[in-house]
Amino acid sequence: MAASLKSLHIGINRIQSDRRYGRVVAVRGLLVEVAGAEHSLSVGSRVIIEARDRRLIDCEVIGFGDERSLVMPFTGLDGVGIGCKAYVGEQEPAVYPSSAWLGRVVNAFGQPVDGKGPLRESGEPALLRARPPAAHERQRVGAKLDLGVRALNSFVSCCSGQRMGIFAGSGVGKSVLMSMLARYTATDVAVIGLIGERGREVQEFIEDDLGEEGLARSVVVVATSDESALMRRQAAWLTLTLSEYFRDHGQQVLCLMDSITRFAMAQREIGLAGGEPPTTKGYTPTVFTELPKLLERAGPGPRGAGSITGLFTVLVEGDDHNEPVADAVRGILDGHIVMERAIAERGRYPAINVLKSVSRTMPGCNSDAENEIVREARTSLAAYADMEEMIRLGAYRRGADAVVDRAMDLMPQLDAYLNQKKDDQTNLADGYQRLADILRS
Repeated sequence: MAASLKSLHIGINRIQSDRRYGRVVAVRGLLVEVAGAEHSLSVGSRVIIEARDRRLIDCEVIGFGDERSLVMPFTGLDGVGIGCKAYVGEQEPAVYPSSAWLGRVVNAFGQPVDGKGPLRESGEPALLRARPPAAHERQRVGAKLDLGVRALNSFVSCCSGQRMGIFAGSGVGKSVLMSMLARYTATDVAVIGLIGERGREVQEFIEDDLGEEGLARSVVVVATSDESALMRRQAAWLTLTLSEYFRDHGQQVLCLMDSITRFAMAQREIGLAGGEPPTTKGYTPTVFTELPKLLERAGPGPRGAGSITGLFTVLVEGDDHNEPVADAVRGILDGHIVMERAIAERGRYPAINVLKSVSRTMPGCNSDAENEIVREARTSLAAYADMEEMIRLGAYRRGADAVVDRAMDLMPQLDAYLNQKKDDQTNLADGYQRLADILRS
């Protein structure tokens, strides 16, 4: 009863005291021009267009020109024509999350899409476009975090509140790695954003990869590839908003997003529709201003709050790890995990190239003994990688280089160590112990 009264109170407070509106004066593709309400609107404001069939279409203001508001719809524009009313909506869109959202799947508006009934809302508004905490108010990154994946725990150690990028081409195993991280990472809550995902794969990821145990401590935000650019962009914002909600309640949060590239593509579509000039590979300038605004929301929280450990996938086009979005994201985050198709083709999963992967908190987060183990293992992996072609061709003869000889002896065991099934979990201590045993063999 108390929960119902609280929900009623929230609903009453959201009702606007007056109803202001303009009218549609032009429709150009997905861009709608609205006149008569521009003085009540600002960039990011919501507009609700009433179509000819009385259907209400949610839109967002993306710019202004010639005393008209330029708005884009979250859905299709069927039934919209000249003279349709365009009502002024929320100026600062927000959601009202609660702990009851755990175990649920929602869309970009925070509405449930899993068929489990309505969500219980809190009385606390959480802004979709919140600003990152001020630099001087943030805590420092915390202790080393157990990710449950041997290759990452040992060679690319991650601390609580760190932000890492997972760079990979399509079909290299990002989703499986994400599911392992969601299930095994030692945090209180996981918020998972599936941005521009294939509709067929969403249910497979939730049921097969994430599983009941992983879903129970997670909130999954979904915007599939067939949804509008505004929906895909807002799903990314909502993922960080929900992470901030749990962080502000003192919890350690794992924020997983697949993928940042599709967020950038959505922003590119919005920018081009609004008349922005295209730059490198067609990306508009706002893409590169929005990326840090989104990614900086993750990280250590203000004093007294929890932290958000962010792991964001980057879909590199044509396996080019230096394309514009990948290059921009790499410069913002605190490290990068590189997944390679050649490693996946050899049947080693997760297909992580530990020599090209970097964590900016290493070696400071490790003990001297752990750093020595990692250094020795990296030396052997690098020596083998340098001579791999000659070894396969039979051009290298044992005895020419003692370091290469030792690398050849250790490589089968190191390769087996880096190979890990998705149902296999290894904690930090066991991982270092197994790696030390291999090096002593």
